[in-house]
Formats: sequence, structure tokens, C-alpha cells
Amino acid sequence: MSSPAGPLAEADVDHRKRPRRRGAALESAILDAVLAELTEVGYARLSVERVAERAGASKASLYRRWPSKVELVMDAVYHVFPHSGSPPDTGSLRGDLIAMMTAVADQLAGPAGQALSGILSDALADPDQARRVRSYARGTSQEAVREIVRRAVARGEVDPAAVTERRLEAGHALIRHQFITRGVPIPGRVIEEIIDEVVIPLLQVPPQVG
Repeated sequence: MSSPAGPLAEADVDHRKRPRRRGAALESAILDAVLAELTEVGYARLSVERVAERAGASKASLYRRWPSKVELVMDAVYHVFPHSGSPPDTGSLRGDLIAMMTAVADQLAGPAGQALSGILSDALADPDQARRVRSYARGTSQEAVREIVRRAVARGEVDPAAVTERRLEAGHALIRHQFITRGVPIPGRVIEEIIDEVVIPLLQVPPQVG
């Protein structure tokens, strides 16, 4: 009997030969494997078994860290989005926000965005999944914005009294709205309009009078 041929079979062999990883190296390998699987098969067909095999990990190790497919995919998606450890630093609030939102828009145009579309679609019919998605997004999506705004406050570009949770959420909320209602790619001019017409006016230091 001939052995299976083609890229998928070769990938299977490679996965089995990989050494086991631990700790941060294992987690990074798993998240990278999720993104690779999303690229190849999409969210609907993604399986924990294939992710574990691709990462050289056991299914049990995945389920200990991520109780559900939703949480696993959400972690992988936010793994490639800008976060508090690596927000852009252009020297200005506007430059930082545009760079960050452009990076988010670029990710939404790829496998991460396709995964989010699938997750949001499923969440409409599953209250438990919707709750997990909301909880996750609240805990992660604003970290980079907070760091950017903290730096802008230190430079005197932002009025500390104007910084509220709702105002910090405005940019991401409008990007998500554009993604859901208009699709991708999100034009650069739309990102600039969101930053210039909404986000910066909400946060900027008011001009001195007199």
C-alpha cells in the first residue's frame, strides 16, 4: 500500500517528529499552530486535535489551559494583535493610534479576522459563548490603548481628567463596527477619520483661553 502523499501528509510527519515544549515556548507554539490551522482550514473546521498535533503537544495540555475552542482561538487571535507589551511608539498620540489601529485592521483582514467572524456568528446563537467572548474582549482589547494614552498624558497631549473607560474603548468599538458592518479591508482613510474625528477630540487637552 502506498503512503499518503502531499503537503498535508508531510506536515503530519513533521508534527510528530517535533520535540515536546514546555511553558511559554509551548504556549507560543500552540497559538502559532492555531493561526496556521485557521489559515489552512478556517474557524469552522479547526480542531483541537490538529492544533495539538501541529504544536507537538497533547490534547490534555490544551484543555488544561483553554477549556473551549472559543477561548483557544480568542487567545490566538489576540496573540497577533498589538498589546501592552508592544504598542507603537511614534512619539505622538495620533501617530501611535493610527499605527496601532492599522495593525489591528491588517490582522482583521487575515485569518484572525475570519476567526473572529466565526466566533461572533456562533455567539449570536450561544449565550454562553457570547459571555466568554465579552469577558475576554474586556480583559485584553484596551491594554495597548491604555499604554499609548499613558505616554500621551506624560507628554501633555492628553488631559488626564478626560481619560475614561468609555473613551478608551471608542476607537476599537468603531473599528469593530466597521469590520462587522462593512467588512475588510478597512481603508486607511477610515482609520484616520476615527482617530481624528472621534478618539483624539475625546482625549485631547483643551486649548488655553486668554
